[in-house]
Amino acid sequence: MSPSLSPYELIETIVESVSERVDHGQLFVAEHPVGIESRIQELTIEWSEKRSQKPLIIGLWGMGGIGKTTVAKGIYNTIGPQFGRARSFLANIRENSKSANGLVVLQKQLISDIIKTDFSKIPNIDRGKRIIQERFPTIKAFVVLDDVDSINQLNTFCGSIEWFCPGSIIFITTRDLHLLDVINADHKYRMRKMKGTEPLLLFSWHAFKQPQPSENFVKLSEKVVSYCDGLPLALEVLGSYLHGRKEKQWESALSKLQRIPKKDIHKKLKISYDALDNHTEKDVFLDICCFFINKDSNYVTQILDGCELHAENGLQILIERSLVKVGRNNKLEMHDLLQKMGKEIIREDSPKDPEKRSRLWSQEDVLDVLTDHTGTKAIEGISLKVPKTHRDPIDSKAFKKMKKLRLLQLDYVNLKGDYKHLSKKLRSCQC
Repeated sequence: MSPSLSPYELIETIVESVSERVDHGQLFVAEHPVGIESRIQELTIEWSEKRSQKPLIIGLWGMGGIGKTTVAKGIYNTIGPQFGRARSFLANIRENSKSANGLVVLQKQLISDIIKTDFSKIPNIDRGKRIIQERFPTIKAFVVLDDVDSINQLNTFCGSIEWFCPGSIIFITTRDLHLLDVINADHKYRMRKMKGTEPLLLFSWHAFKQPQPSENFVKLSEKVVSYCDGLPLALEVLGSYLHGRKEKQWESALSKLQRIPKKDIHKKLKISYDALDNHTEKDVFLDICCFFINKDSNYVTQILDGCELHAENGLQILIERSLVKVGRNNKLEMHDLLQKMGKEIIREDSPKDPEKRSRLWSQEDVLDVLTDHTGTKAIEGISLKVPKTHRDPIDSKAFKKMKKLRLLQLDYVNLKGDYKHLSKKLRSCQC
């Protein structure tokens, strides 16, 4: 450091030096990142150190629950610092795109992350595309598009390779190999299952809070791990469920696993749900599945406490069982396979008659029930989010028979009539 620098220049130099060393953009990868480092090396060795004359598109594909997002976070933390602050991780695109203006919200995040300017007033997807097309070609960026499942989603963030500066990297995770073919990915990798000692190691961390099974549980652990078939999500959920259990409970769980076909992941995961101690814990889980993903955990606790579900204790148990996670900004997160499992549990109560189910979340089912006034006392929760253009009114009399209704989420719904028809148990009416 030159002694001729002024005090102001000296401070500026020190701040710049410290800023280069301190990375504020790192993501939490996993509580127990077993096998992550080796996968990062396998997936990045071909391209991470090479200088490209064009933007690179890298694709990682594989089944749900196999750990694509976890590895993508690790790669983001490893490769991302090479791009300074010009990087963005768009998480769970498939699920987030289902909400109203979900893709626009993600576009705003992407543009803000890369350009470092507030673009909160982007009115629609087309305007967002135009901004990316105009501004990104001059910025070498690293972008992760996590859990993409449609061409429309790809076009929203990466309509053309010409939108990005040479040297940029777009990393995509998906379950659909065809999407990577459509976008002409430069490198495509299939996410492998855990192998060797990795499955037992990950399972042990969740079941015993140590890297190996307790002495009396070695053989039982090996059998459970075998039936999880190298799937990290199943290893984590079942390991968390079996933590602190006695041998008889392990043997009971193993007996159930042995009756389940290898490929039936939902039924394997359901063992942990079935083992929840009471209906209150199960209700909290099902409510979160249907209504509270990506909602603030304190808000959810307050609402469910109003339903007399003792949510704080129930939520903590679900977190301990790896059924629910509290993520960034205190938002509730759940793997989509667990969410699908919960919704399937509800659907199985009445496969052909939605009005007899405890919770309704499908717009088609909700509109049919409300329009035809077929609601029953079985319904405890409803979520209806209609497009702004849909202004057909819903008569409040449609709720008259729903005596157990306690959760109601309405978005852009034109509700007419007398509110006396709404259940007295109602605790949340979110418009």
